[in-house]
Amino acid sequence: MLLHEFQAKEILKNFGINCPIGQVAASPTEAEKVAERLGCQRYAVKGQLLVSDRLEHDAIGYASSAGGVLEQASRLIGKTLDVAGGRLPEQVVHQVLVEEFIEAARELYVAIALDRARGKVVLLASGQGGSGIEARAAADPDLIKSCDLRLEEKRAVGDFKSIAEAVSPDPKLVMSLEDLFRNLAAALVASDATLIDINPLVITKDAQLVAVDAKMTVDDNAFHRRPELAALKQKNERLEQDKNELEAQRYQINFLGLDGDIGVAVNGAGLALATHDMIVDLGGAPSNFMDIRTTASSLDIAHGFEMLLESDKTEAILINVHGGGMQRCDTIAEGLGIALRRVPKKLPIVIRMAGNNADFARTVLRNNGVEFIDAQTMYEAAELAVQQTVREAA
Repeated sequence: MLLHEFQAKEILKNFGINCPIGQVAASPTEAEKVAERLGCQRYAVKGQLLVSDRLEHDAIGYASSAGGVLEQASRLIGKTLDVAGGRLPEQVVHQVLVEEFIEAARELYVAIALDRARGKVVLLASGQGGSGIEARAAADPDLIKSCDLRLEEKRAVGDFKSIAEAVSPDPKLVMSLEDLFRNLAAALVASDATLIDINPLVITKDAQLVAVDAKMTVDDNAFHRRPELAALKQKNERLEQDKNELEAQRYQINFLGLDGDIGVAVNGAGLALATHDMIVDLGGAPSNFMDIRTTASSLDIAHGFEMLLESDKTEAILINVHGGGMQRCDTIAEGLGIALRRVPKKLPIVIRMAGNNADFARTVLRNNGVEFIDAQTMYEAAELAVQQTVREAA
């Protein structure tokens, strides 16, 4: 299993390998908050993808403020990439790693891998790292130095000093590289990994070694003794499978797919939970959790309703909203009208609206030709929605 960069770095940090300070984020607003907490002068915003060259795929951005991080994360999260010329499945950016940008005085390359053909663990290193290392190494076989390691009492050991000297003549740097190689070998063995690749390994102006990027592959056959790695695989698979949740994040909507047949749209997590409880108490089953954020525009809201309309599970829609100072009822009504023009699907729609511009919102719905069942209370709305699905089933 190939790990995402942030997962690989968490493991490497435990073995004393220096990585930039950072944190993964699943939404643009979360990425902005991460940047505010880190308080760096400059940030790297990296789409978490299982591809070899994210710069080539425009999946890495840079920013000098939390607002800039928000912009980069908004650009990246939800982005779909065609990799390997279509020979592999498309990849979607579900998360970004927000971390401190590290200024490089020099870039190196280092990797440790299991050579399956020879049954050997091999250390690889070069004094020239960065993008395109594979192509450069193919043109110049001497670019990357290597040595076989041997396993002694569950440790991979070898001539780390010779490789370090081949990479850099600086005595102080040689000692630091020796330590890093030794720690990298320990990480490989302890994690049942088959590959750990650091490119670039940056030398900073103050002669510190920092793993700016990292790739790591672990052996699936070892999951029976590595439950923490098995859990990572399950988490990654779930992210790849549930694209609706990620897509909704881009449109200022919190979304979670469920197993029922009543599509639910609310504006407020507490209101959503109360609505779901009423539906279940009345014998119904929600097909989703959908919370419209206060920052959502009518076009954002339209996208959320399109998700409900396009779902094969949805037999009826219940909209239970309370207009507040930042999110008015007519904005939500406009979003529904736009969605129904884009996806002209006939479904029973039960609406309960209260608060800011609720009466005007009903006028907006009628002007848009939206057919709906008007409910005065939450309970009545839930009851009517359940009745519609029972009727459909009959």
